[in-house]
Amino acid sequence: SHAYGTTTVTSQPTRIVTVGWSNESPVLALGIVPVGASAANYGAVGENGLLPWVTDAYAQLGESNPVVFYDTDGLDFEAISDAQPDIILAPYSGLTQEDYDTLSQIAPTIPYKEKAWATSWREQMSEVAQALGMQSKGDAIVEECEQILADTIAAYPDLTGKNAALCWINAADMSSFYVYTPTDPRGSYLEDLGFHFPESLAALDDGNSFTITVSSEYIDVLNDLDIIITYGDQETLTALQNDPLFSQVPAVQKGNVVLLDSTSELAAACNPSVLSIQSGMSNEYMAYIDATYNK
Repeated sequence: SHAYGTTTVTSQPTRIVTVGWSNESPVLALGIVPVGASAANYGAVGENGLLPWVTDAYAQLGESNPVVFYDTDGLDFEAISDAQPDIILAPYSGLTQEDYDTLSQIAPTIPYKEKAWATSWREQMSEVAQALGMQSKGDAIVEECEQILADTIAAYPDLTGKNAALCWINAADMSSFYVYTPTDPRGSYLEDLGFHFPESLAALDDGNSFTITVSSEYIDVLNDLDIIITYGDQETLTALQNDPLFSQVPAVQKGNVVLLDSTSELAAACNPSVLSIQSGMSNEYMAYIDATYNK
């Protein structure tokens, strides 16, 4: 069952296509090479259009030249069809009804379950494993990743229980900003890593979107944050420190602002998959946050 109805898989899929962010990762983690997958669209994307841990997983399975769809401006239905899939997996995606209907003419398609772009890494792994008839192996991978996260949290006791949120702040226009909620995988991942989403922000979340848009006149909703994480660079930090409103936020005054370069591995890893967790990126993410908080 999913957002657009029900898809029945009547036989073991062998030619698997994935579309959307990181949906190839659980397939690769199950030891299967997809016959086509969407390119990554931010982070440390390689020349092959894939993130480093995805490239490594393909290589470990003997595939050096994976088929990649460049579909940022819309799905490449012709290329997807040319891959001759017998199933199309997109549990973490923003597939429209029209997309789903078109893809379903190519092969049985699994879109997101309830809300677009709101599938956690656990749900992504579970839904892919179920579709491929490998639920027990999928459950084992989730357990392994949860242990990795538990070990990571234990290594950074100073951060456990701190209030933190991932934001989008535009240094060129600070009249408003966005906060990723726990509905979004990036927001829920912070909770996986032992952080809390403060009540001041939770009160603004209606549960219908993966972000909260906040006018900067209500900047005090950030006052309960011990740590602000945002995409940006030194220019972003300087803008925060010089802005008459943001400069009054305690986390900004203390320098507890973690800046994510949009071309970095960390920028991609903060939107996790089982492969990024298995690759050790959770530890690098926490180490980077810890270095900022304790500098």
